[in-house]
Amino acid sequence: MNIINVNHDTGNLPPTVATIGFFDGVHRGHQYLISHVTEEARRSGMTSMVITFDRHPRQVLQSDYQPRLLTTLDNKLRRLSLTDCDAVAVLAFSREMAALSARDFMRYVLVDKLNVRKLIIGYDNRFGHNRSEGFEDYVRYGREMGIEVMRNPAFSIEDVHVSSSMIRSLLQEGEVSMARRCLGYPYMLAGKVVGGYRNGHKLGFPTANIDLGGSGQLVPAPGVYAVRVRPEGVEEPLGGMMNIGVRPTFDGREQTLEVHILDFEGDLYGQSMEVAFVSRIRSERKFDNLMQLAEQLKADREQAEALLLTDSQP
Repeated sequence: MNIINVNHDTGNLPPTVATIGFFDGVHRGHQYLISHVTEEARRSGMTSMVITFDRHPRQVLQSDYQPRLLTTLDNKLRRLSLTDCDAVAVLAFSREMAALSARDFMRYVLVDKLNVRKLIIGYDNRFGHNRSEGFEDYVRYGREMGIEVMRNPAFSIEDVHVSSSMIRSLLQEGEVSMARRCLGYPYMLAGKVVGGYRNGHKLGFPTANIDLGGSGQLVPAPGVYAVRVRPEGVEEPLGGMMNIGVRPTFDGREQTLEVHILDFEGDLYGQSMEVAFVSRIRSERKFDNLMQLAEQLKADREQAEALLLTDSQP
């Protein structure tokens, strides 16, 4: 897949069938849309393209906006590379771009820079200044400048339209299994292993503490989860259990992300790590003493092992 930096790489591009959006998560609804783009491109003898942005538009328009992203830009591009699309164009979103009307965006970006001849947009997608215009406007503008504009139907699971916002809601409720169905893959967090309080080590459950490094990734609801872990340089993912919360038994106040890797010994400090969520085991709770906590951790480990053993996707 060719990744195009629109500020530097455009010019003399072949006629293109494209779609546009932020594509956070590259979930099954996005995959459904992109499959229609690639099919239409093959029928038309054109190149297929996904057009996306380097950051969430609200990060530019609202200085205090804190994103809750399903994927970082790197992970989004990696997910897009798994589709059949020929190219991804990455737009550097700016206040100047935000000020463009839909017509001007279509003329100066889609036509002049990317040579888009057919545009397939998601059922609820809008673009242009304040997103004040809609599908019928895009169709009309497209006729003026030689772009055929089409709308893609929604992708649904159990009569619910799959969207990035819906998946965020599921994760905030701890529903990682349903989020996985909507994404088409397990939800993942990526960060670096940093020093922690070593309370787990004292209880016989050493943990790697993950720092997301201000990436804006959405953290699922507090609780204990069965996970698959991929430390830096490790080919096959390892089984584990993850605790998200404030460590109430130790009177903690700040949220931590702690992973206990099953049957693993070694120093991971400073290394990058990916954590994929398989299933939620329980909510966070405060125990009366450390013995109760240790007993619960043993039960959590047994449940994590059973869940990972029956999970079909590595």
